[in-house]
Amino acid sequence: MTTEHLPAPVRVAGPADIDALVATMTTAFFQDPLWGPVFPDAARRAEQAGAMWRLFLASSLRYPWTLVTERVESAAVWIPPGGFELTHEEEEALERLLLDSVGRPGADEILRIFEQLDAARPDEPHHYLTLLGTHDDHRGKGLGMGLLAESLARIDALGSPAYLESSNPANDARYERAGFVARDRITVPSGHLVTTMWRPARRPAPAARG
Repeated sequence: MTTEHLPAPVRVAGPADIDALVATMTTAFFQDPLWGPVFPDAARRAEQAGAMWRLFLASSLRYPWTLVTERVESAAVWIPPGGFELTHEEEEALERLLLDSVGRPGADEILRIFEQLDAARPDEPHHYLTLLGTHDDHRGKGLGMGLLAESLARIDALGSPAYLESSNPANDARYERAGFVARDRITVPSGHLVTTMWRPARRPAPAARG
């Protein structure tokens, strides 16, 4: 699993990529069965969801584990072992942002989802795939799964397990092919099921002999 499987190079994202990251994740999750309905006004969804993704994506850049294709057509956002998504101050900022955009009931629903996801994370140290998405303009090129493969190659080299939450059942089989197995299922306030998935640590493949 190396970059040769991708039609584009992989690099670590930096602060200059934040606008492109937000655009990619906003389109990638616009129709997601979990994250789409929590912003019920489709006319405002891109603006509202984009503001939420911006907060999470900017925070994730504290770690060198947001991997992207060359022009951020696709992005995989990882939190390394011992890391965290948001500081206490960022959590407070998230609540204020949600209150302004969707009101108290909507904010409570979204915050409850994050609480459930956080409670389900394993205690064992792991790399956590918090977001994986490809911009709508670049879907169907294998970028997302190629980026996941490259990510996992780097994680395997460290001997670390990996964990994710699949918000869309259509993606479960793709994750299974990458070595993930279903771990738990979370029922969010809407009744939608989120599948958590775990990939045990693997030893990196031995280098080919010349």
